[in-house]
Amino acid sequence: MNLDSWKSQMRKGAAEFAVLSALREGELYGVELVARLTGADSVGLSEGTVYPLLRRLQADGRLSARWEVNENAPPRKYYSLTRSGREAVEGMAAFWSEFEAQLNRIVRA
Repeated sequence: MNLDSWKSQMRKGAAEFAVLSALREGELYGVELVARLTGADSVGLSEGTVYPLLRRLQADGRLSARWEVNENAPPRKYYSLTRSGREAVEGMAAFWSEFEAQLNRIVRA
């Protein structure tokens, strides 16, 4: 078994949940969102994974996006959950809680 491959698959499987969860408290601009998901205290996603995922979630209707233009800074693209995105992340969170509890019972036995 290749542990690095297993870790990569775990991250890919949780990527959508991580993106939607990061936006539960409100909108974030792309760079800020990517930093939360790729930084040292994160789930370790890569920038090359996050941006395509943002585009797909927007196309699927789970995220909305808007541009904010500021004359003193480059334009920023802000992402937020749509109703569909909020429903999806709430369902994912409920599943995750139960899954985590069941898996922890097995792992810690």
